[in-house]
Amino acid sequence: MAKKAKLPPEGGPEEFLVARRGAVSRVNAEHYRWGDDCDAWHLVKDPQFTVIEELMPPGAAEVRHYHKKAQQFFYILSGEAIMEVEGDPVIVPAGSGIRIMPGVWHQIRNPSSSTLRLLVISHPPSHGDKWTK
Repeated sequence: MAKKAKLPPEGGPEEFLVARRGAVSRVNAEHYRWGDDCDAWHLVKDPQFTVIEELMPPGAAEVRHYHKKAQQFFYILSGEAIMEVEGDPVIVPAGSGIRIMPGVWHQIRNPSSSTLRLLVISHPPSHGDKWTK
C-alpha cells in the first residue's frame, strides 16, 4: 500500500513536511517569489498544465491582468481572497474556488490580516501569457 505524505496541522512549520518519493510538496517543489513578499511553489510544471501553491501575506495583491490563452482555477486553501473579475469584486472564502477564462481581466487580493494560501491551476501555463495593458 502506498504511503501518503505526512503534512503538518494547518499553518504548521514546514520542517514537519515529509516528502515521499513520488509525492510533491513545498519541501521539494521549485520555489519562486512574486509581487510584494508572495511565495509560490510549482507543484506541477508541465508544458500543458501547472499547479502552483501560493502564499500571499496580508494586504498583498496581484496586478490586474488577463491571459490570452490560459484559463485558471484559483482554489482557496486557507484565508479569504477578493478576486476582481472584469471590475466586479467576488469574495472567495477557504474551501471555494473561482474559474477565470482566457481574455478575462482579473486581480486577486488578500484584504485580511492573515496569510492567504491557495492553489492556482492553469491550462496551458499562464507564465509568459500575462497582459496588463
